[in-house]
Amino acid sequence: MNRLARKIAWRYLFSKKSHSAINAISIVSVCGVAITTLALVCTLSVYNGFTELIGSLYSQIDPQIKITPLQGKTLDTEEKAIEQIAEWSEVKTFTPVIEENALCIYKDRQRPVLVKGVPDNYTELSHIQDIVTSGTFQLNDGRIDYVSLGIGVAGQLGIVANSPYPVELYAPNRLGKVNLANPSQSFNGRRIFVSSTFCANQAIYDDQLAIIPLSTARKMFSYTTEATAIELRLTPTTNENEFAKKLREHLGDAYRVATHIQQNDWYKWVQIEKWITFLILSFILMIATFNVIGALSMLIIDKKRDIDTLQNLGADDRLISKIFLVEGWLISAIGAGSGLILGVILCYLQQEYGILKLGSSEGVFITDAYPVKLELLDTLAVTAIVLILGFVTAWYPAKFLRKRLLTAKQNEQ
Repeated sequence: MNRLARKIAWRYLFSKKSHSAINAISIVSVCGVAITTLALVCTLSVYNGFTELIGSLYSQIDPQIKITPLQGKTLDTEEKAIEQIAEWSEVKTFTPVIEENALCIYKDRQRPVLVKGVPDNYTELSHIQDIVTSGTFQLNDGRIDYVSLGIGVAGQLGIVANSPYPVELYAPNRLGKVNLANPSQSFNGRRIFVSSTFCANQAIYDDQLAIIPLSTARKMFSYTTEATAIELRLTPTTNENEFAKKLREHLGDAYRVATHIQQNDWYKWVQIEKWITFLILSFILMIATFNVIGALSMLIIDKKRDIDTLQNLGADDRLISKIFLVEGWLISAIGAGSGLILGVILCYLQQEYGILKLGSSEGVFITDAYPVKLELLDTLAVTAIVLILGFVTAWYPAKFLRKRLLTAKQNEQ
């Protein structure tokens, strides 16, 4: 019965109708579903492309994986569960860091900065040496410690790399009390020379970051074995998302494990905006699929003689309603398939050849063309929503037809 219904529905889809308007409405239905599906695929792929592009900019300083405590500011680096991570085969670089706010003073200028204390293997974790604009990135030379400043911090304080004058970093004494008689004793201070400045093209780093040795940071902020975060670089063959899932299972609910994209708030908001756009386009898709109801209703009227013939040949109401249900689903499936194929082709061409440009001005944009990235999950989500809406809109006319046939039988009896 199902096979017969599919054959008849397929024949009705391409056969000539007595009224040309029915053919036109069917074509409009297919095109409406196809264009909306195409828009869904391309829009979601552009969001993915921008997410990957921005994430690549942050990854020059951000680690691949960052572990932070869910409660409190610090974690103990000598805790057994933390120490074991450094021995995992997937981990290439294990780096405890301290991030705290401090006041930076240079001559007669001062500004707040985010001090980041890092160990000697920090260059193995990040690409900081690739974004140095002046000087040479180093933490110490065996005798004295150095600080590397974001280019915005250095510019506002009037600092140049290898300046003969040190900067002064001050932070409140975390373990002491405020001495009203001598307030200066309530702060821990360090005088440290500038070895380099760097530019990450990100304001949160360039305008506030100061990188110093981890040992100096621990003395300055009164820490011993504590760290505010553990940063990891993985081996090239390790899948970042799968490793993060494994790490969450190992550490439990006491820690937050974030990939390099998830470490920033912009990622959460981009994802929210992406799926809101998906819902809006899905609503437009729902309106487009309403054309299927009109096309099927007119087709049912056009094929009234065929319905009578099928009944005389012994077809029951279930078979007849299923024919038009399959008909509506075919219209949605052809539209969805066409839209998906065209969407994938357009995304591939954009990704490989950059057909759609962002602008013609040189140096204004980070990339010349709109970045795109096609993901399987997005394609499956689009396919699912199109087929579900197509089935619902095809089911309504088929149900109406079955009720009408049943009513006609009752009247005859």
